[in-house]
Amino acid sequence: MTQRILIIDDDIDICLLLRRFLSKNGFDVAIAHDGTTGLATLDTFIPDLVLTDFRLGDMDGATILLSIKEKLPHVPVLIITGYSDIKIAINVMKQGAYDYITKPLFPDEILLTIKKALSQPTHYVHITERSVENSDNKITPSARKDKKANYIFGEGPESVHLYKQIDLVAPTNYSVLIYGESGSGKEAVALEIHKRSKRAAGPFVAMDCGAISKDLAASELFGHEKGSFTGALAQKIGHFEMADGGTLFLDEVGNLPYDIQVSLLRVVQERKVRRIGGNKEMSIDVRLIVASNERLIEAARKGKFREDLYYRFNEFNIDVPPIRERKEDLALFAQFFLDKTNEELGKNVRGFSQEVIRAFQEYPWPGNLREMRNVIRRATLLSESDMVEVGTLPFEIINYNRLLFNEPSNVVASASVQDTSRYYSPPQTVTAAPTHIPIPTKVDLKSTALDAEYEMILSVLKQVKFNKTKAAEVLGIDRKTLYNKMKQINLNS
Repeated sequence: MTQRILIIDDDIDICLLLRRFLSKNGFDVAIAHDGTTGLATLDTFIPDLVLTDFRLGDMDGATILLSIKEKLPHVPVLIITGYSDIKIAINVMKQGAYDYITKPLFPDEILLTIKKALSQPTHYVHITERSVENSDNKITPSARKDKKANYIFGEGPESVHLYKQIDLVAPTNYSVLIYGESGSGKEAVALEIHKRSKRAAGPFVAMDCGAISKDLAASELFGHEKGSFTGALAQKIGHFEMADGGTLFLDEVGNLPYDIQVSLLRVVQERKVRRIGGNKEMSIDVRLIVASNERLIEAARKGKFREDLYYRFNEFNIDVPPIRERKEDLALFAQFFLDKTNEELGKNVRGFSQEVIRAFQEYPWPGNLREMRNVIRRATLLSESDMVEVGTLPFEIINYNRLLFNEPSNVVASASVQDTSRYYSPPQTVTAAPTHIPIPTKVDLKSTALDAEYEMILSVLKQVKFNKTKAAEVLGIDRKTLYNKMKQINLNS
């Protein structure tokens, strides 16, 4: 597929020369002679790369760069400048430019820079102050270009704070307590800490405490000997032994039964483990990272979690922010999952329509990054053009604002919802939206979002007669996330 380049420059001769040269080299080229026209062109001509002069008649390079990144965050931008001052180069790179080119222009140099920019596996991970610093022991966005990665950290203020915390604690041997909502990426943060620690060469072992039954929790953690209990047909190595010399990550640790917490405390204190039914204690060298979607100190005060165990875990704690608090990174996350899905499906869906971006910004993403990944995978599969259109999104995202204000929907159900209509039938009444919605004097946005989430979950559960597998499918989340949310809102299962 022919790659597209948009050139924005108020020098008509330069525009014509560059278009002729780049067209001969196989590119589809559009030109604009001022910033306003260039930004308007983005609505009809979706480029793979933008080449723009830093000084335009109606706006400067910083302004147009910011506007381009707001519309197309994944597209690399090259800045043309007549000033070879390194300060300008660093500033535009901090603001998101891929690179800069100084006048006079040399066609071969421009072509080489363009090809280099377009060859990057993830265009949207641009150079920022963190990567310009080029510190070997810091996490930088430029280090996030691994096509095999399943998680992206982002580049907004919340993400920068997260980087700093990981940078700080990773080289130590502290136990780490990670807080975050389901689907926000707690395990990815734990894995990043392990990779950047002195234990990186050792194993990283993860255990989901919320998915293990009470009867099996001790066996999974500590292992067992053959014949130690009914069903113990062979010796089993526990997670502590498997993680020896490395890191053990315990997700949703607050779900462990109280009696297991007693045994866990002893292992943490003594750094020794004994298999169930065994007589031999084995010394272990394990760094512990644990995660929870509820505050363990609160659970301790309610008698659900041992307070002494909490203090053992809480040598350092990290909060992973939910998507609704990371709006600056939302388009970055969406493009990341789109690129991953394109690779998986062998498709070439290039981006998202403005309606989709708007819907993404308004939706609170209760399932966080996991929910976004599932939504984009489904939308990409349903897409019949090179852009994800609003009709491919789930009903609850398209109609979020109407559900929030209890308005009847006049939006046609998306194809993904129609596919699951045997489980859930959205309202069919076609009613014009009211022309005016009263604005309350004070709004608790988080509480409002949670109320809307509760109403949606309850509505879907009723429609599918409380079949949780079907409900999770309709809501675009997994069963574990659904169970956790039902527990949070005290919805009896």
